[in-house]
Amino acid sequence: MAVVRDENAYEDLLGQWSDLESGLGVILGSPATTQQFAYRVVQYDRWMQGLLQRDPDVGLYLLFQLASNSPVGYSASHALVCAVLCHMVGTELKLPPAERNSLVHAALTMNVAMTALQDQLATQTERPNQAQQDAIRAHPIKGAMMLANLGVSDDAWLEIVSSHHDDAVDRNTGDETHRTLLLTRILKVVDRYAAMISPRASRTGRSAIESARSVMARATAGVDEIGQALVRSVGLCPPGTYVRLENDELAVVVRRSGKTNEPFVVVIGKPSGEFHTVPRLHATGNAPPRIRSALPSVAVRTPLNHFYLLQLGSQALSLA
Repeated sequence: MAVVRDENAYEDLLGQWSDLESGLGVILGSPATTQQFAYRVVQYDRWMQGLLQRDPDVGLYLLFQLASNSPVGYSASHALVCAVLCHMVGTELKLPPAERNSLVHAALTMNVAMTALQDQLATQTERPNQAQQDAIRAHPIKGAMMLANLGVSDDAWLEIVSSHHDDAVDRNTGDETHRTLLLTRILKVVDRYAAMISPRASRTGRSAIESARSVMARATAGVDEIGQALVRSVGLCPPGTYVRLENDELAVVVRRSGKTNEPFVVVIGKPSGEFHTVPRLHATGNAPPRIRSALPSVAVRTPLNHFYLLQLGSQALSLA
């Protein structure tokens, strides 16, 4: 399944993820002028699924790098990260295809009513003003209305979008047969997690472990199951995140393993702070040192040869 055997394959995959994010940004930024908006969303979902089938770990690696390295174009990249995570959690929870589709399509479009504002807030250092706060509060309902006017006829998709910031969704445990509640809870957990790991102009992103623990700490019984499914899906430290090992070396996670807390990592930095000229593969579960902590998203500012790092990750699969 690995697709980073040569640099051309890597560049192709990187370009396709980038094109997917850019295309999504176009339709989210101009929904009213997008012909067949709902169909385009479905097309982007299929494109995303195709890229994940080629290599889900490389997809996660590229997405987490994208989400954590720059707040520019935040709304589209956040929507894509959330859609991927919802897809993976949905697979883990064995959602029926129709429910999975409603959930992922809602993740791609949940902020359609505030795309420009969301991009602005990502680069804004001051707190949202009153007009911005009003727009933030109104965007779930407004977004669902916009989507209905744009031709979306899937009631579950619309309901998830309209309720994805409603705290009552977490408290409502009465009618568990109402599956849209579960889908909305999944999107809420994923949305909060993805937002925590992403940087803003006003703050750095949290580490992946901090974000996962924060999601778990706020969990009710129903949401806790979702948080656990999220961690099982991507690990405590997903591919593309930076970690500090127990011997103080700096590493980047390149692939998941069978254990959520023991991914395959490539060591890129010395305890002294210097970077290795030649990074080396280290499978954290096979021998010490293990991961001591995850690092905030801005931990590494030096250029890295991501193709080479992912090649090492592919080698890890063959050695496992």
